[in-house]
Amino acid sequence: MSTQPPVADTIALQSGQLLARGVSRHLIHHDFAVVEEFVPERGLRVDVMGIGPKGEIWIVECKSSRADFQTDSKWQGYLAWCDRFFWAVDEEFPTDLLPQETGLIIADSYDAEIIRMGPETKLAPARRKKLTHKFARDAARRLQSYRDPGVAAIFGP
Repeated sequence: MSTQPPVADTIALQSGQLLARGVSRHLIHHDFAVVEEFVPERGLRVDVMGIGPKGEIWIVECKSSRADFQTDSKWQGYLAWCDRFFWAVDEEFPTDLLPQETGLIIADSYDAEIIRMGPETKLAPARRKKLTHKFARDAARRLQSYRDPGVAAIFGP
C-alpha cells in the first residue's frame, strides 16, 4: 500500500481550473458527460465540453478575471462547435462584461448554477457526429492514460 497522497491532492489547480471543476460537477449532476480542456479542432481548446443525455453539446469557457476575459480572442470560434455556449465565472466577476447573447454560469470549485441559458443553435448532423466521435475517443484515451500512465510512451498519443 502506497503512503503517498493521490496525484489530484498534490497538484495545485489554477483558478480557471477550479471553476472548470465546479462546472463539470454541475453538468454531471444534470447527466452530462464532460471533458475538460477539449480540442474540437487544431487551434481551439475549450475549458469544458459536455454532451447531454439527448446528445446536446455545450461548451463552457471559464474566466477567472476581467483580464482573462478581455484577452480571450478565440471564444467566437467555439460557437460553431456546440449547441449552447456559456461563460463560467465566480461571484466576484463583473458579469456586465459578458455578451448578453451567451449563457452565464456562476461557479466555484465545488459546484455551479446556470444563471442564463445560452441560446440554442443546433449543430449540423455531420459535425455533431464527428465531434461526438472525437469526444468519445479523447475521453477513452484520457481514461486509459490514468489507468496505465506508461501507455502513451509505448504507443504515442
